[in-house]
Amino acid sequence: MSNEKMHIDPYEKKFMIIGIAVLVIFAISITIAGFMLGIQVPSPGQLIDPNTVASEGPYSDPGLKELSPGNYELYIRAEASPWRFYPDEVTVPVGSRVTIHVTSADVQHGFKIQDTNVNFMVLPGQESTLTYTFKEVGEYPYICTEYCGVGHQNMYGVITVE
Repeated sequence: MSNEKMHIDPYEKKFMIIGIAVLVIFAISITIAGFMLGIQVPSPGQLIDPNTVASEGPYSDPGLKELSPGNYELYIRAEASPWRFYPDEVTVPVGSRVTIHVTSADVQHGFKIQDTNVNFMVLPGQESTLTYTFKEVGEYPYICTEYCGVGHQNMYGVITVE
C-alpha cells in the first residue's frame, strides 16, 4: 500500500470550488424565494373532463366568486375555438386575495397575468391553480402564452383592480 496523495491540478480545483459555490448560492436563493418571498409553483388541481367542462361545474359559468370579504375564487376557461378566455373581463377589489383556477376545453394553452408572477400551463382535463393578492389599483392584462392555433393572438383578457 502506498501513502501517495491524489494530485488535483490547481486550475481544476478552482473550477470545482466555483461549481460548489454556485450550487450553494442556488440552494439558498430557492429557499429564500420559496419561504420568505412567498413564490409558489403552480399546482395541478383536480382532473376535469374536457368534453363537459363548458356544460357543468364551475367552468360552465366562469367568473369571480366571493368566498368571504377580500377572498375570491376566479374560474377561467380557455378555448381554442373561437380562441378566447371566458370571462375576458374581471373586476376585483384592491387588496383581494384571489385563487385563480384555469382549465382548457380543447388544447394546451398558457396563462400569464402581466406585472405579476402568475404564469402557468393550461392543459385539457386538468385544472391549474395559483393564489395572488392584488395590492395595487390598475389593469392587469392576461394572455395566452402557448401557441394554440390560428386565432392565438386573440386570446387575452383583463383584470381590473379598483
